[in-house]
Amino acid sequence: MNRISPFSDARVLVAGDVMLDRYWFGDVSRISPEAPVPVVRIERCEERLGGAANVARNVIALGGRGSLLGVVGVDEAGNRMLELVDRLRVGGFLYRDPEVATVVKLRVIGRQQQLLRIDFERQPSEAVLRDKLSRFNALLPESDVVVLSDYAKGALVNVTAMIEAARGQGKCVLVDPKGDDFSRYRGASILTPNKGELRQIVGSWRNEEELAAKAQQLRRALELDALLLTRSEEGMTLYTQEQATHFEARAREVYDVSGAGDTVIATLAVGLGAGMPLSEAVSLANEAAGIVVGKLGAATVTPEELFGHEILQINQ
Repeated sequence: MNRISPFSDARVLVAGDVMLDRYWFGDVSRISPEAPVPVVRIERCEERLGGAANVARNVIALGGRGSLLGVVGVDEAGNRMLELVDRLRVGGFLYRDPEVATVVKLRVIGRQQQLLRIDFERQPSEAVLRDKLSRFNALLPESDVVVLSDYAKGALVNVTAMIEAARGQGKCVLVDPKGDDFSRYRGASILTPNKGELRQIVGSWRNEEELAAKAQQLRRALELDALLLTRSEEGMTLYTQEQATHFEARAREVYDVSGAGDTVIATLAVGLGAGMPLSEAVSLANEAAGIVVGKLGAATVTPEELFGHEILQINQ
C-alpha cells in the first residue's frame, strides 16, 4: 500500500543560502574548572540539511517535487551536503566554489538544551553566483512555485534579477527575507518575515492597528501580492490588498524554533503549487509550524501529521 500526498503535483524550485546543520549531543554533569561553563561529554552526532536546503527537505517530506539551487565549498562539509541532497532525492544543483567554506552551523546540545552554536561561513565568489543565475533561469520552466531563502550568506546577491525572471514567466515567488533593505525583493508574490525582521524595516508598533498600517504600506511599496508575518507564539497574520487575516498559533509545547520558518515557507509553497487558495495554504503552514516547533533542530512535517491518516491510499 502506498500513500499519495495532496502535494504530489507541486513543483517547487528552492534557491538561496544552503548550509549544513551539525548537532553534537552529550551529557552535562559538571562545570569546567577552567571557566564557568558546562562540560559536555559528546555521545552522538547528527547532520541535517539547513537553510534553503532545509526548505527543499521540507518540500520533499510533504510529498512535493523539489529542486534546490545553492553554493557549497570544496571541503568535507560540502561533500557531506552533496551526500545528504542525493539521499533526499531532490533535484540538486549545488555549485562548488573552492574559495569559500561550506556554511556550517554547529550546535552543542546538553540535556536537550542548546548550549552553544558555532557558525562557519564565507561568501561565494561573483563568478559562481553568475553561473548560478544562469542555472536558475534554466530551471524556471520546470517549476510552478519559486522559494528564495535568504539567510544573508551571499547566495542571493542576484535576488532582484531572479524575482524579475520568475515573475516574467508567471511563477509564484515566495521570499524568506533578511537584512535591512527589503527593496531588493520588490515584485515578489509573498514575503514571509518574522517580527524581528519586519521591525528592522518598518520600526516598532504600539498596537495591531499600527502594525497593520505599516505592514500594508510595506506590501504596497514592494508591489507584493501578500505579506505573511510569522509571530511565534502569536501565530501568523496575512496581509493582502483585501484584508488582514490572523491565524492563531496552535497550542503545542515549544521545543525548538530553529528551522520553523523553513517549514512555514515550504508548506506554503507546496500548498500553492497544489492549487490551494492562499488563505488555506497559510492555515496549513500555521499548522505545520505548530508541529515542527515540537521537534529538535531543523525538522520536517509529513502529510500524515498535517492531515492525520486522511491521505489517499493506493495499491502498489
